[in-house]
This record gives sequence, C-alpha cells and structure tokens, in this order.
Amino acid sequence: MGDEFIAEVSAAFDRIGDGPESYPVWLGTRGAGALIRKATFKRFPYLIAFEKHARDLFILAVAHAKRRPLYWLTRAKR
Repeated sequence: MGDEFIAEVSAAFDRIGDGPESYPVWLGTRGAGALIRKATFKRFPYLIAFEKHARDLFILAVAHAKRRPLYWLTRAKR
C-alpha cells in the first residue's frame, strides 16, 4: 500500500500543478495570509494543503483528513 499512497500523492501534485485555482479555499484559514487551498485523495483519507503564489506553489502539508486538524497552519506564509 505504500507504493499506492506515493503514487496517489504524485498524481495529486500533478493535478494541483495543472489547475491550482480549481481547488477550494480551506475554510477557517483565511487569516493565514495567502489563500490556502486543499486537494483530497481519491483512495486514502489524506489531503494536501497548499498556497499558490505568483510563480510557485507551496505545499504546507500532506495530512490525515481527520487527525490533528490544522496542525500545519503555522507553516503558512504570513
């Protein structure tokens, strides 16, 4: 299952890179500075939190969808 998880993460990164604005803004994170968006996985209960900047995407976390919500929020650019 580890290889399948890595493949899903890689596929999610590709989808994010193709259209980062198509992902919803994460509710409750608007005060973080840049808009934080989230991408969910199809098979695993994980998600990717990321910021889109002018020329870059910044991945804040690949996090479990139910455990320790928003623990990674301090990583967001302020």
